This record gives sequence, C-alpha cells and structure tokens, in this order.
Amino acid sequence: MLTRMLNDFAPLFRMHEDMSRLSEAFFEDLPGPRAYAAGYPALNTWEDADGAWLEAELPGLSIDDVEILVKGNEVTIAGERKLAQPEKANWHRRERTQGRFARTIALPWDVNEDAVRAMLRDGVLTVQLPKAESAKPKKIKVLGA
Repeated sequence: MLTRMLNDFAPLFRMHEDMSRLSEAFFEDLPGPRAYAAGYPALNTWEDADGAWLEAELPGLSIDDVEILVKGNEVTIAGERKLAQPEKANWHRRERTQGRFARTIALPWDVNEDAVRAMLRDGVLTVQLPKAESAKPKKIKVLGA
C-alpha cells in the first residue's frame, strides 16, 4: 500500500525537482555584485638577471586607484574599482565587478624596495622589482696558499 501511494505521488516529486532546477537556473544569472575572484587581477611574472617583472591587467583603473606595497620578498597590488551606478537602472546583466581588491605574491628573493618602478599604460600595470643586493650572487676571490 505504501508503494502504491508513493507511486501515485511520483509525478509530483518529479515536478518538484524540475521546478527546483528551473528556479536555480533562473536565479543564478540575476544581476548583482559579484566578489572578485582570488586571481584578480590576472598577473604575469618573470625573472631576468636583475630581478623580476610583474604585469597586471587593470582595465579602467587610473594611477590613483592602484597601490603597490613591497616588503621583503612580498609584493602586493591593491586598489579599488569604481563603476558608475546609473540611478533607476533596470539591470539585465551585471558582470563587471567593483570594489576593493588585493593580490600578494611572494618572490624567491628579497626586493630592493628603493629601486622598484611601476607604470600603468592602457590598462596594464608593469612593475620592475630589482633584486636586493643581499639576494644577488657575490663573486668570491679565491686566494692561493
């Protein structure tokens, strides 16, 4: 009897599952602020004989929106993206995020903090991170006996 009763309700259970899936799909694309991903901004880093280079994609940001902090072997790029918020807008899609962000990377050696150079051009931040003198190899003179 219980089996027959459950079979009678099976179409309702299926409809309930279908409605749940439908509502999840509908609400997943609603416009709303999204948090920055852990990998924002996208970075490239590479090393040459004198130190490291870092490039970060920061479209739409100005020099005043970006902050670079260097301490020891850690480099932090932080800032804030502000987007214009039209009043009384009826949003259909909202994928461009706004708000504060920070990304820290550790290099395998200390940075000469006084010689760091940074430039923001066409939405790409380029930072030159020279090695500290203590991190550069030092040639040792070998003495004879």
